[in-house]
Amino acid sequence: MSIAVLNPGLLTSIQDLGRVGFQKYGVIVSGAMDTYSLRLANILVGNEEGEAALEITLVGPVLMLKKGIVFAITGADISPTIDGESVPLWRPVYLNKDSILKFGACKSGCRAYLAFAGGFKIASVMGSKSTYMRAGIGGYKGRTLKKDDILELENPEKKSIDIINKLSKPLSSNKFIVPNWYIREMQNEKCDVTTIRIIRERQFKNFTDESIKDFFHSSFNISIKSDRMGYRLNGAKLKLKEPVEMISEAVYFGTIQVPSDGNPIILLADRQTTGGYPKIAQIVSVDIQKIVQLKPNEKIRFKEISLEDAERLYFKREKYIRNIKNGVHI
Repeated sequence: MSIAVLNPGLLTSIQDLGRVGFQKYGVIVSGAMDTYSLRLANILVGNEEGEAALEITLVGPVLMLKKGIVFAITGADISPTIDGESVPLWRPVYLNKDSILKFGACKSGCRAYLAFAGGFKIASVMGSKSTYMRAGIGGYKGRTLKKDDILELENPEKKSIDIINKLSKPLSSNKFIVPNWYIREMQNEKCDVTTIRIIRERQFKNFTDESIKDFFHSSFNISIKSDRMGYRLNGAKLKLKEPVEMISEAVYFGTIQVPSDGNPIILLADRQTTGGYPKIAQIVSVDIQKIVQLKPNEKIRFKEISLEDAERLYFKREKYIRNIKNGVHI
């Protein structure tokens, strides 16, 4: 089956869990910004968790879909509709007729994930289908989607076929069919300032006491100059006790660096492989999903937790994902 792109949206690209194992050669990981939502979208359609899906940012695409396709949308609510009828999120959707999937206003979040049963029929580059736009590798021709692109889908595997068979079995005149169950969305805070939990990084102790106080007791604004490489923050200027000459060292998804201007930068999916700026903190993995779903000009504050607490939160989330994977049924 194939998908025709009638309108690409603002920034729509093919992403999976990233290009792992090549940072030592200077190749960035890339991949989905919100890996939690991507994994669940794939589970819902019977794919492997790391299969490639569409990452949709703020303004979604318009796609022509064929009858018989099963898809799922997770992450941000960007008002998806099938031929004008609202489509529910966080559950599989079976198309009963050739239809147009269109996205509208962004009601919540920043990035939605659209997974199709079978995944995309595109070549892997260094073990990943993820698009890295700056280098022009991976995904669909190494770039974001454009009008008139045609995306081919792989044949569904057994888990996907079971979902398709069960959803398509009842006779229905509806344009699409969904089950009467859904998975629970990870609830983010509904407030003016989002709390992001962190653990201390290697150079934490090199910052002044006043900067440490500001880091934890003031809020930061996400700059409009942010992108998939990193979120630039505006707020209190963070200062070192004295200049530090650093050798570049490893950075991670969620590392918070502080360049010489004192404005922190949160490194994200398209981050560089190493960094030479002092690192004040590391966002705990369960809160990566929270930060990447925030838009420019939204505010955050930081809260320190222990490494042990961060690990407990991680294992709790992984257990939840495993239970969903084991329990998905129609």
